Amino acid sequence: MKDKGLHPKNKFKKGYDFDTLIKQNPLLKEYVSENKYGVTTIDFFDPKAVKELNKALLFSFEKITVWGFPDENLCPPIPGRLDYIHHLADLLSLKENIKILDIGTGATCIYPLLGVAVYDWNFVATDIDLDSLDTAQDIIDDNGLESKIVLRQQFDENHILKGILEEGDSFSATMCNPPFYKSAEEAQGANRRKTRNLGNNAVRNFSGNNNELWYVGGEKAFLHNYLYESSLFKEKSKWFTSLVSKKENVESLEKSSKKLGAKEFKVIPMSQGNKVTRIVAWRF
Repeated sequence: MKDKGLHPKNKFKKGYDFDTLIKQNPLLKEYVSENKYGVTTIDFFDPKAVKELNKALLFSFEKITVWGFPDENLCPPIPGRLDYIHHLADLLSLKENIKILDIGTGATCIYPLLGVAVYDWNFVATDIDLDSLDTAQDIIDDNGLESKIVLRQQFDENHILKGILEEGDSFSATMCNPPFYKSAEEAQGANRRKTRNLGNNAVRNFSGNNNELWYVGGEKAFLHNYLYESSLFKEKSKWFTSLVSKKENVESLEKSSKKLGAKEFKVIPMSQGNKVTRIVAWRF
């Protein structure tokens, strides 16, 4: 099944070849079967199946052979994450010596892994959670990517760029996948609604620890904090970008960017299957 919404350069745009993917990750085999329509697929409501599929997708890139992380961490959908990387490449017009700052990289370190695998970019990746950084460092080491990806810990949950950026830093772009929810309770409520809608109260097909899912004030507060701090470090990155899940947050962000002196503000639409989202990008 093709996904017409994915970026033209996305290697998964034409769907999945499960025979090939099983060769990339043999553990996927036990989750693959024919559905009632005779289509070879997996049960996307089974988190273990989803994790093994995404491992197989990631292992289809030559540079990535190891990717292990706790089940409590979000398993990122590789095709969608890859789209962000391709759209960022379009924004940067594929100049050489690209260096990206990834805010909130998480235990999976997914954006740096894909950016290195596809475009051979260099990354500094940040997170506030030390356990996530430890897991990410293990992944980096196991794939021999220490020279391409460097991790930094954010020690202050009130800041995003402050405390991370160093004197000699210069980035081609900054990227971010911000937390959606305002509190742990809101995240849990959303999960309960999702499982009810799936008709299965016993299984979750997504997970995530606190830092991945919520931020005081939610996505809007995070984005405006990020935007404000970017105005304090405008010379440190040519572009500042972020995913924005809620369309209504874009307008207030654009207005604020103008007040803070941004010279350009772009909205890049993205979609995968029925999910519609967007990247916002601004520069000073």
